[in-house]
Amino acid sequence: MMPLPPHSFIQKTHLFEPISLAEMGAVQLMNRKDKKFLVPIAFLSPLLEDLRTHYRILEIDGNRFSEYKTLYFDTPTLQMYHAHQSGRMNRYKIRQRHYVHTDTVFTEVKFKNNKGRTIKSRIQQNTLPGQLDTEGVADFLTQISPFQTADLQPVLWVNYTRLTFVDLVNGERLTLDLDLSFHTEQFHKHYGKVVVAEIKQDALKNSYFETLMKHYHLREGAMSKYCLGVVSLYPDTKQNRFKRKLSHLHKIIAHHDTAPKPQQP
Repeated sequence: MMPLPPHSFIQKTHLFEPISLAEMGAVQLMNRKDKKFLVPIAFLSPLLEDLRTHYRILEIDGNRFSEYKTLYFDTPTLQMYHAHQSGRMNRYKIRQRHYVHTDTVFTEVKFKNNKGRTIKSRIQQNTLPGQLDTEGVADFLTQISPFQTADLQPVLWVNYTRLTFVDLVNGERLTLDLDLSFHTEQFHKHYGKVVVAEIKQDALKNSYFETLMKHYHLREGAMSKYCLGVVSLYPDTKQNRFKRKLSHLHKIIAHHDTAPKPQQP
């Protein structure tokens, strides 16, 4: 795993009761509602203090930080990116993800339907990310998406370290993604000063984390990692719809070292 910087929040992760990967099977949430937030890195330590009595943390072989390496694919004209950029519903993302902590690789299709639900389908493969024409993957893509392997090419890598939590009451899954970076063979962009938080639920419910965000004066809103990667590495690509979200991101980064003083919910 990539070494994390020596932030005080690292020790705070040991305050949580653990949940195993096998137990997480009950909350896979492959068909879900989700909400995203951007959190300054300085907020993370007090935030974990607030969360620890309400959530369990995923632990695998004694490790609570999980490294993800993801390769996103799109058409030569970036059809999937532009579907997001134009605000179209019923849109897709296609990626190959290496779950480094378990050394497993999946080809995954995420579909956002016109009811705001995210539906994820995936197939495990025996090769590292980079090819879509391996046994079973091509047929999987044809069945799950309108794209074929001949339509697609690698666009960018997205790497980060994830903390995964499960709510003690309603089974909500919460992920906190740290040390986010994007790269191609030519370009690299690192967003180490911001945490991408995402709530994942089977249906909209009360969320303790969302309540905390209100008390931290952090509003919902974050663009998809794939779209942020395209905007960051391909600046000439049309991005009008994302300007407000980019402004929000830059504001969060500007306050990354300002510790919060929230009221308790």
